[in-house]
Amino acid sequence: MYGTHHSKMMFLLYADGMRVVIHTANIVESDWHQKTQGVWISPLFPKLPSSEQTATNGESPSFFKRDLLAYLTAYRSPSLQPWKDHITQHDFSSAKVFLISSVPGRHARELKNKWGHLKVRKILRQYGPDKEQVQTWPVIGQFSSIGSLGGDKTKWLCAEFLQSMSTVKGQSGSFTSNADTRHMKLIFPCSDNVRTSLEGYPAGASLPYSIQTAKKQPYLHQFFFQWKASQVGRNRACPHIKTYTRLSPDDQEIAWFMVTSANLSKAAWGAYEKNASQLMIRSYEIGVMMIPSFFDKSRKTFSLTEGRGQKEFSLPWDVPLTPYSKTDRPWIWDIPYTDKPDSHGNAWVPGRR
Repeated sequence: MYGTHHSKMMFLLYADGMRVVIHTANIVESDWHQKTQGVWISPLFPKLPSSEQTATNGESPSFFKRDLLAYLTAYRSPSLQPWKDHITQHDFSSAKVFLISSVPGRHARELKNKWGHLKVRKILRQYGPDKEQVQTWPVIGQFSSIGSLGGDKTKWLCAEFLQSMSTVKGQSGSFTSNADTRHMKLIFPCSDNVRTSLEGYPAGASLPYSIQTAKKQPYLHQFFFQWKASQVGRNRACPHIKTYTRLSPDDQEIAWFMVTSANLSKAAWGAYEKNASQLMIRSYEIGVMMIPSFFDKSRKTFSLTEGRGQKEFSLPWDVPLTPYSKTDRPWIWDIPYTDKPDSHGNAWVPGRR
C-alpha cells in the first residue's frame, strides 16, 4: 500500500552482447520531450563462453551482476527468467558502477543491507570517502517528488536517511541528527521554476508534492534550493531526474554520484521499524552509484572543473546552488496558481477541465 513500481530500466539484447540502461523517464512522450532526465547506459557486455555461463562468472568489482540478478529475483515473476538467463550468460566485468535498488517488503537481518538507503550506507562504509576529507561536505539531494517524511526532521530525514548518505569509509557507531543546511541541501523546483519552464505549469503534473503533505513538514523549507541548470542548457527543462551526491564546499569536486528513480520518500528509500531491526520499503526503485576509485584507483573524488583538457564530471544542475528567496515556495501540484501566467500565458487550476 502507498508503494509504486517506480523503476525505469531497459535490457537491450544484441547478437554480440547485451546492455543495461537505467534511466529516470517513464515510457511516455512528455517525459522525453521537454524535461530534464538522466540515463546511464552500460558498456556492451559480451557473451561468456558456453562453458563459463554461470551467475558468478563475468562479475564486476562492484558486484553489479549479482545485485542485478538479486533485484530481478525479488519480483518472483517467472516471466523474467529468460532475462535472468541472458544476464547469467554475459560478462559484466566491465561495469564500474554499483546497483542501488529498492524492493517492497520488510527486510531484516542481513537482507536489510541489500536495499534502499541501507545499501547506500553499506557501499559508502566499504568504499566511500575518508572522514577527514569530507567532514564539511554537504549531501545534495535532487528529486521530482516528496513523500511524507514526518513532522520532525530528526525522525527520518536528518536521522537514518542523512546518516546513510553521509557515511564515510569504515564508519560505525552513532550519528547526530541535529542537521541543518551545512549538512544537507535539497534541490526541488519552486513555483516560479515551474511557471517559467518550457512546459509552463503543466510541468508541475510530474512534480507531485501535495499541500496536505507539505503542511506537515514545514521544516523542509530551510533545506530547499531552486532548480537551476543553465550551465548545461536545461534551466527551463523541468527536472524529472533524481540525483544524489556529496559536494565540496568550494563546488570543485564530488565524493560520489548517484542517479536513480528514487525520490525523497520513505516509500522509495525505506524506513526503520522495530527499533531499527528491519527496513520497510514500499516501492520498486533502481539506480546506479559512481565511486571515483572504481574509475581510477588513484582517484578519491570526481573533479567538476577543467583539468587535463576536460572535466572529469558534469553535474546536471548548476553550482553554486541557488537558495530559495524569502518569497519562494516549493511547487505544490494540487493548489491553484492564478496570480501570474506561465510561459504559455496560462493559469493552473487543478481539477478543472
